[in-house]
Amino acid sequence: MSCCVNIGLTGVLALLLVMSTSAEEVGARWGTEKREREFYRVVTVPLPKGEVIEAGAFELMPDNRLAVGTRRGDIFIMNGVDDEKPQPQFEKFAEGLDEIFGLAYRKDDKADKSGLYVTHSAELTRVLDTNRDGKADRFVTISDVWGYRNYHEYAFGSKFDPQGNLYVALGLSNSYHSRALFRGWAMKITPDGKSIPIASGLRSPGGIGPNEHGALFYIESQGPWNSSCSLKFLKTGGFMGHPVSFNWYPFASDLKRPIEPESGTRIITEKEKVKELVPYAVIFPYIRMGRSITGYVVDRTGGKFGPFENQIFLGDYTQSIIMRATTEQVNGVWQGACYPFREGLSTGILNVQFTPMGRLLCGGTNRGWPVRGIKPFALERLDWTGRMPFEIKRIHITPDGFRIMFTKPVDSKTGNDPKSYKVTTFTHIYHGAYGGPEVDQMALTVKSVKLGADGLSATLVLSALKRGHVHEFDLAPLRDRSQGELLHRHAYYTVNEVPKI
Repeated sequence: MSCCVNIGLTGVLALLLVMSTSAEEVGARWGTEKREREFYRVVTVPLPKGEVIEAGAFELMPDNRLAVGTRRGDIFIMNGVDDEKPQPQFEKFAEGLDEIFGLAYRKDDKADKSGLYVTHSAELTRVLDTNRDGKADRFVTISDVWGYRNYHEYAFGSKFDPQGNLYVALGLSNSYHSRALFRGWAMKITPDGKSIPIASGLRSPGGIGPNEHGALFYIESQGPWNSSCSLKFLKTGGFMGHPVSFNWYPFASDLKRPIEPESGTRIITEKEKVKELVPYAVIFPYIRMGRSITGYVVDRTGGKFGPFENQIFLGDYTQSIIMRATTEQVNGVWQGACYPFREGLSTGILNVQFTPMGRLLCGGTNRGWPVRGIKPFALERLDWTGRMPFEIKRIHITPDGFRIMFTKPVDSKTGNDPKSYKVTTFTHIYHGAYGGPEVDQMALTVKSVKLGADGLSATLVLSALKRGHVHEFDLAPLRDRSQGELLHRHAYYTVNEVPKI
């Protein structure tokens, strides 16, 4: 989360001005909420009277009920959230925890490790109901090796990986400092409870977990050393870009301290000098594709949620929106694209989770700083209506351009016209200042385009590909075979590497 510093009245007024501007820009770029609802409707999930449920984490339980962890430290178990017109029952399972941003259930009775694992500000806790009355009665500390001194020091937890490990991403102190142990680091928690620091350089994570290929990623927020929000590969031994947490390398004896990065450069050149530096895999252009990106989940619904199986769905706190992302590995480096998906949610999104019926549950709050959604907190569900949207499905890089996939066949006239594809690029300054402008802009020429025989793909040959740049696509002229316009005409691909062949 990138806007949570105490900024005073003048700063608040400035933020409100930016918010009004961003709402206008987002609306202009995304396609109207009215069009989006034809394909994905927002369903309100009623909350129990008198309860404040600011959802920061979700987990699907073995009996198909959903657990929700809240910013206030409560855990509720929900039943009936998947009903067509939901009137769910909520049972309070636990309370007294602190800003829950990770829930993961484990079944392992033989090793006495079953239970709900909760990542909150100061520790990872196993929460149990030993007498099976529906209420937690045992709280076991699994890891508390990191420090906690400041409200901004959030901790985000993953689900279990196939080997039974959990991962925790730790935010800095007030964006600029690392005043408590391992703040700005990622930790691996093994099945036997061993806590291992695996990477430095995090700033303000918003979520952590696998990408669609099973590699460990996390969301980074715009701020110092991060000119925009991004999705990053969490490499063991890697440096994620913010050097203030280097002070804890003496406590991570298995890892080598990188050299200090130089402020005012570019990420593509700096990573040649700082070998441990991991580049942004997917950059989300600031404001038009999010301002405070948060929890994410991969669509494994088998088509229940539409044509985006095996894609990443992400929330954004400030703009109350849901986005998509896809990733691929090129020359051993992760990169990929982001795409608009759905605006018009009622509050700032903290996390998302697919339900057993393949609907996307979204929850959050508006606490802390301005958000577009007007409700102080909410649970909402995105349901696919069954209608197929005409969308950019995903983008792959090629040695001399890109291959763009579509959800519906493109008509041959617009699809074979190079003028239908506008591609521009930009990058950011890699520096210690808060945020940063888009720089080094360039317009690329589409030299040729070949539409697939089925109309579901277009292969573009470009005048150049720019490593270290976001490649912005505007495909407004394209039409499907019924002459329908794209629901969202923009997409953004981050190029770290270009395939050789």
